[in-house]
Amino acid sequence: MAIDIKKSQDVYKDAGESIIFTTLMLKKDDLKHDQEVIQEFSDLSNSIINSMRIRQDPQPISVALGFGSDAWDYLFPNAPKPKELDNFQEIKGPKYTAISTPGDIFIHVRAQQMSICYELIEQFMGILRPITTVEDETHGFRYFEGRSIIGFIDGTENPAGVESMDYTLIDSDEDAEFVNGSYAFAQKYIHKMTDWNGLKTEDQEKAVGRHKFNDRELEDDEKLPNAHNIVSKDEVDGVENKIVRMNVPFSDPAQNITGTYFIGYSKTFTITNRMLTKMFTESDRLLDFSTPVTGSLFFIPSKDTLDKIIDGEYYI
Repeated sequence: MAIDIKKSQDVYKDAGESIIFTTLMLKKDDLKHDQEVIQEFSDLSNSIINSMRIRQDPQPISVALGFGSDAWDYLFPNAPKPKELDNFQEIKGPKYTAISTPGDIFIHVRAQQMSICYELIEQFMGILRPITTVEDETHGFRYFEGRSIIGFIDGTENPAGVESMDYTLIDSDEDAEFVNGSYAFAQKYIHKMTDWNGLKTEDQEKAVGRHKFNDRELEDDEKLPNAHNIVSKDEVDGVENKIVRMNVPFSDPAQNITGTYFIGYSKTFTITNRMLTKMFTESDRLLDFSTPVTGSLFFIPSKDTLDKIIDGEYYI
């Protein structure tokens, strides 16, 4: 079966002006009831999204809904499981650690206005609230010119448009049961903004590997050996493997809390994991200013897989 973007969720580059990331934990009090609620959620979520698109036309709205490994095992104990869906294993480097944190249900909403994000999450939670607790909720925003909160253009190396589905959507050779699904890795960082802003611009550029103003890549001999765009690259036999990544700024400025919510969509988590491993084992220079406080892997089902959940096929 060929991949088909019409059968996938919104796992492409589209950070939006306003963003909400929500990670939930299942209470696991009553399996049968929990399964019924997840069926209802899988069914009604599409109607809720379509209704909001009609109400807010022509503003773009993008949504991705997913499940963690423990949730999949609990909700669908007799069903097939995505081949690479597992709990994220922490990566311990010589200086910093990519920690692993729990997550059963993941929701990523982006739109032009926060009111749209609010309305979608509120309606989703109207279904999910009785059976879940909130592990994390992060409200993000688009920074000036689409830059990351540390001031650099974000997503320069992302595959664009339709091309992105070749990097984000599972095909039949990889996992025939879950074609058009995707893996999502979510990682929330808190930045040491005072220290970062205390660097000279040229030192920031050496750390990132790009010019800050025009986004042009530095020559290799101008970069630090552990510059971000060196150690975050996955290259096998001279071929670069890509994922679709979004770095979403968030902040509580009065509390001096500012960070980046990283979300990476890919057709195989192996690539993302290799990128993370290089970053942490080779001490990415940005990690001197960025502390990861979450790290979770989720599977984003295709619309066909959601239909199987709705029809109860995975509960048999």
